[in-house]
Amino acid sequence: MFARLGPANVVTFVRGVLSVLVAAMVVESFFHPTQVTLLVLISSIALFLDWVDGQVARRTHTESAFGARFDMEVDAFLILVLSVYVAHSAGAWVLTIGLARYLLLAAEQVLPWLGRPTPPRYWGKVVAALQGIVLTVAASGVLPGPVTGLLLVISLALLAESFGRQVWWLWRSRHGEVVAARFTAPLTFGAVLLLWVGLTLPDRVGDLGPVAFVRLPLEVLVLVVLAALLPTRLRNLTAVAVGVVMALVVIAKTLDMGFYFALNRSFDPVIDWTYVGSLYGLLRDSLSTVASIALLTVAAVLFVALLVLTPLALRRLGSIVARHRRVSLRGAAALAVVWVVTAVTGVGFALPSLHHATYDGVAPFASAGAASYAFDEVARIPAELSDQREFARSAAQDPLRNAPAGQLLTRLRGKDVIFAFVESYGRSAVQGSSFAPGIDRLLDRSTQELAADGFGSRSAFLTSPTFGAISWLAHSTFQSGLWVNSQQRYDVLMTSQRLTLSKLFERAGWRTVSDVPANTHDWPQGAFYGYDTFYDSRNVGYRGPRFGYPTMPDQYTLDAFHRLELAPQHRRPVMAEIDLVSSHAPWSRTPHLVDQTKVGDGSVFDGMPEQSPSKKVVWRSPASVRAAYGQSIQYSLSSLVSFVQHYGNDNTVLVLLGDHQPANIVSGQDADHDVPITVVARDRSVLGQFADWGWQPGMRPSPDAPVARMDTFRDRFLTAFSQ
Repeated sequence: MFARLGPANVVTFVRGVLSVLVAAMVVESFFHPTQVTLLVLISSIALFLDWVDGQVARRTHTESAFGARFDMEVDAFLILVLSVYVAHSAGAWVLTIGLARYLLLAAEQVLPWLGRPTPPRYWGKVVAALQGIVLTVAASGVLPGPVTGLLLVISLALLAESFGRQVWWLWRSRHGEVVAARFTAPLTFGAVLLLWVGLTLPDRVGDLGPVAFVRLPLEVLVLVVLAALLPTRLRNLTAVAVGVVMALVVIAKTLDMGFYFALNRSFDPVIDWTYVGSLYGLLRDSLSTVASIALLTVAAVLFVALLVLTPLALRRLGSIVARHRRVSLRGAAALAVVWVVTAVTGVGFALPSLHHATYDGVAPFASAGAASYAFDEVARIPAELSDQREFARSAAQDPLRNAPAGQLLTRLRGKDVIFAFVESYGRSAVQGSSFAPGIDRLLDRSTQELAADGFGSRSAFLTSPTFGAISWLAHSTFQSGLWVNSQQRYDVLMTSQRLTLSKLFERAGWRTVSDVPANTHDWPQGAFYGYDTFYDSRNVGYRGPRFGYPTMPDQYTLDAFHRLELAPQHRRPVMAEIDLVSSHAPWSRTPHLVDQTKVGDGSVFDGMPEQSPSKKVVWRSPASVRAAYGQSIQYSLSSLVSFVQHYGNDNTVLVLLGDHQPANIVSGQDADHDVPITVVARDRSVLGQFADWGWQPGMRPSPDAPVARMDTFRDRFLTAFSQ
């Protein structure tokens, strides 16, 4: 059998078996939840073997028409199966990808000329392989929904182009004559499409849609005139230069979409490249090392492809314009009249999210947005370099540098002061959202329960320097009293001698502690804060399961902190910053509260992650994401309340606050940067200082509660509690 089939066909047969296994899992998914990881793994192996069988056939010289057809049919079957699975979440239109091959076979029964052999095309093999790769990535659910949808649309467009080119060749040769296999119309169409998308692409996910691209870019008219009038060499050089700039604009706008979605701000080309390492760490902790590397590699390949293909597209279109100079100039002149008329009359289209963007709710038909965007991105660079210098001077001019230790924090002597950051705890958690009522009820109930134990509370809002992520900007702002709203400022601060709350508490005689359970390795920036002790995921004795990104439940973090720092006798008062992570995105695998006396080494949480919905389940819809977020915040707040009830005493002062609002999918497009802050204590003199600031009684701040910038807290707090 091996001799008859040949080694390459044996590999293809194995691929067929794997494809049948994938099909069985897809059928099972209609009735029971399937193991997505296994499905993706088997599909990936089958796709890899698709490359292997070709290599084997060529190296063993066993290529055959049967082998090529066998390989093609196995490919088509796997793509069909994967498209059926992906259609569950992405929509029935994805089935078009899987059915394309079979629709062509059906058409051959009516139009026999469609069944004629066609010249081999390498591009057709690339497109076929790409379908399986994109569908496998979509099935894994590792990418955000909009990104997955965009990849599927691109994949379908490439498939349509490939099949269209094949059908066109067959049509031209339907009477038996041999025609040239080269067909350039799709390349020209692709070049026009790339140019148009590059000049009209919006910078927000919410604005994506057909209407967003119904624009007349002024840049097109300028490029046509230049291509028609410039000599060949200068025209080609211009095409390369403009193409690179256009590609960079598309890349920047694509990054803007991600930043607006997650951080409610645009991508900063000067500063934000430094977040690549942090992004990789977040992906690695949320997914896996392999998946993280794969995602970043795909992004890098796509960006490089843009930088290469865009100049080539402009060169191609420039050559066509030069060959038809007179017609091109007349067309440009006519379109220029249309551009001027529509610009003067204000003709435009409403886009979903433009009420908070540039155009007062209407995207004008006459556009010059790409050139304006590129100019603005370049123009901001000098201002940012100047800001870096000014911020460095502010960090060096600390008014508390010479504050005497004996006069610092005298009204808190003997107190254990705990600053607990609740991840993603923003104003939306307590006001104006579908999940706020549940959190509000918890806060009101907790206020009453703590009052029964003698604890009072006061609440207000602080404005965070960040939104959706990058929480270290909030932590450093809170500690330093400086507005650290960018990585650039953060890096400058970390090399300064600025005094932090932790350093000032240490100067006044407190033992200072950092507790960051999200950290899985040494924290280089920790030296700036000057803590006496650092706790992270490695040294608090946790023996329980991991909950996705969170390394341990908040309840364990707080319980271990008590055991390690508060329970020992004959100790100094403790000042600690604890950064809780159970409410960190993606808000899946949220634990539930257990009896505080049974927390132990964390093994009580065994089996809990498997009982919670996975990220894939949670992120099926915005509503389920919001509900999961609300549950995670309730858990984190409940953990803090349980901690105070079991371990709090007359010397306990707890300041709990959010680091930033959750991402736009939870907070909404127009959310502010405010986060709740609450102080809990038995000592009424401590609470009295916050009452003087106008903070409201209880753990739930009302909509009219005072709001202050987060960078004002350090100096205000020290002034209130120091001599």
